[in-house]
Amino acid sequence: MCGRYSLFANFMEIEERFGEATFDSEEYEESYNIAPSQMVLSVINDGLKNRLGFLKWGLVPSWAKDPKVGFKMINARAETVHEKPSFREALKKKRCLIVADSFYEWKRTEDRKIPMRIQMKNNELFAMAGLWESWKSPSGELVHTCTILTTEPNDLMSTIHDRMPVILKRADEQTWLNPAVKTIDELRPFLIPLENGLLEAYEVSDKVNSPKNNAPDLIVKVGE
Repeated sequence: MCGRYSLFANFMEIEERFGEATFDSEEYEESYNIAPSQMVLSVINDGLKNRLGFLKWGLVPSWAKDPKVGFKMINARAETVHEKPSFREALKKKRCLIVADSFYEWKRTEDRKIPMRIQMKNNELFAMAGLWESWKSPSGELVHTCTILTTEPNDLMSTIHDRMPVILKRADEQTWLNPAVKTIDELRPFLIPLENGLLEAYEVSDKVNSPKNNAPDLIVKVGE
């Protein structure tokens, strides 16, 4: 699964990479420990252009009776996402990019779980494939939520965990967002592990275990 990541890049760099924001830049806050239920920076396409904005992490289907279902839907398995009622329509019509500069995963050993930070070797921003939905509460409040797609691990990630987020190639991001692309046959080629050799990983402090901790020391390599 993918249950924690970071985004602390300069906002101008994010806009240059992903497009103009639909909100005041002061609303963006750097985070070294983004967790489910938080508002996350995302890119959607409204049929005319890309829009950079915020979605709540944990997808709530439009037909859900209780928004708490979102806590169980922070991830969607790429292999079966087209079969699940909770994700099927979003896959056809409401795909998004989740902007990140690294993600965390916990490597299990005989006596403990070791927190690992995974990033691009070139330190560039990247986009995780996501889905989004809109849910209206009984009082009329509209909540926009999202989930991150996961897939089998590549060679590096297989030494850490049995899943990894779907990280899109930059050249594929616009096709993923394109609302004219709707079928699983068109989308399946993107729902694969990132090619080998592009990521690197290292151990970080177990402070990252708690989302209450959010500071630059979380990304420091253990031993440095």
